[in-house]
Amino acid sequence: MKLLAIFALLLLAVGLVIGDKPSVKVSCNPMHLMPCMSPIMLGIPPAAKCCSRLKEQEPCMCGYIKDPSFAKYVQSPGAKKVAKTCGVPVPNCKS
Repeated sequence: MKLLAIFALLLLAVGLVIGDKPSVKVSCNPMHLMPCMSPIMLGIPPAAKCCSRLKEQEPCMCGYIKDPSFAKYVQSPGAKKVAKTCGVPVPNCKS
């Protein structure tokens, strides 16, 4: 029984390493970026939570840039500085 459990865990580990990774759909919600507002607006260093949220929302940035309500924040010098500090590339969005 113990050997069967170890074998099952080994198969699971191998499947995770070589198998297809499931695609994770990102929920584009600009409110998730609230931990980044102080760093963007005040120029303070971003916390880890800001950077993780920024990385999570990275696929959504072009959508935010196209929305006049959010574009001024996403394209601001402060936002670009925060993105650079967090290691998130500033998106190059096509119209």
